[in-house]
Amino acid sequence: MSATLPQAEMSPVYGISHYLAASVYGVAFPGTVAGLENLPRSGGFLLAANHASHLDPFIVGSVMPRQVTFFARRTLWTPGFASWWLNAVGVIPVDRDGGSDVGAIKRVLQALKEEKVIIMFPEGTRSRDGQLQDAKPGVGLFACRTQVPVVPARIFGSFEALGKGGKLPRFGTEVSVVYGKPMAAADYDDPAAGKERYQVASNRIMAAIARLEPPPTAIV
Repeated sequence: MSATLPQAEMSPVYGISHYLAASVYGVAFPGTVAGLENLPRSGGFLLAANHASHLDPFIVGSVMPRQVTFFARRTLWTPGFASWWLNAVGVIPVDRDGGSDVGAIKRVLQALKEEKVIIMFPEGTRSRDGQLQDAKPGVGLFACRTQVPVVPARIFGSFEALGKGGKLPRFGTEVSVVYGKPMAAADYDDPAAGKERYQVASNRIMAAIARLEPPPTAIV
């Protein structure tokens, strides 16, 4: 992983998109990025983050020094540039949140086997008030099925920049990202939990996100 030019190790379209997104983030939502040293330099892992804004995937992806794979609603694949770009950057189409989409589950499991990075939002949907919500079992399912490390991440300020119901982003709002230390399978998986195994794992991952504190300059 190149520290000076990470885009050089990404696919061409993703690399260009990443560079542009990082540039926009730095100007439009200047914030602090902490904990980059916690990101595995190689191998597949899940990045689990809180979700308070449509800006979250854009911001988390723009400050990640590795190429990552996102989910997007299948309805976004419309004829023309949108479909081409989504396919070119490796976005996985899902029905609803992907929790009951068998095809999406298989693609995620395959991506992790190929040592790719998957970004997931355990809450499943955006927070209405910017506060953390309860986790859904989806992220626990993927984590337990693959036993990959899970890196908790917390985004501060994205709700203020563009919360649920907001029409336009508030440019200039500070949006910061904090990455926590990777969780090994033993940290989140409890096979003895039976039918609640995936929910237990999701709860533990969400608790790790909640424990992350904002950088000194971040919005609380």
